[in-house]
Amino acid sequence: MALSSLQPRLVHGGFSLPTAVTPRPRQRNVQTTALFSFLKLGSKTATKPKYETVIPETSYAIPAVLLGGAGLTQVTTSNTALAAGLGLLGAFLAVQASRVKFVFDEDALEVLTGKDEEESENAFVGGRNRWSYDSIINWEFWFPSFPILVYFKEDQTRPEGQIHFFPVLFNGKQLFEVMSERFNKPESD
Repeated sequence: MALSSLQPRLVHGGFSLPTAVTPRPRQRNVQTTALFSFLKLGSKTATKPKYETVIPETSYAIPAVLLGGAGLTQVTTSNTALAAGLGLLGAFLAVQASRVKFVFDEDALEVLTGKDEEESENAFVGGRNRWSYDSIINWEFWFPSFPILVYFKEDQTRPEGQIHFFPVLFNGKQLFEVMSERFNKPESD
């Protein structure tokens, strides 16, 4: 008997063709999850936060103007009381600019104080100085070209919310851009 007669044959159209008999390769347990993970449509992936955390840069422009105005007032008018008042206000704001940080995180605006940027408590009504972006119902800059003062009203502090004013001790343009992006549109627009 010939060896070819022992091989299995594939019958096709009335005649038979020899088929190759090859041993099956061993199945290897290969993980393909990394290669084909993009095909998993319902899988959980790390989502990018809605907003990046931003801490506006400190600016000493207003304290410098006040301290310069104090010196100029003393030299030109010899009005010591006015010069002292401007100087004290300028010095106070310079110290505050070095201590206070506004942190705009993914969900809220928070005021941190001190070198270690500790959470602060609201001195007037108690509670944490942190307001969610949704709670800010109005805000405004005075004066847009050279911001000196910022106002915002929130409805998170009980019972009816609270109005907040603060001097612009930060990069005014950066502060305005972050507030425009995350707060409701100001009424003045």
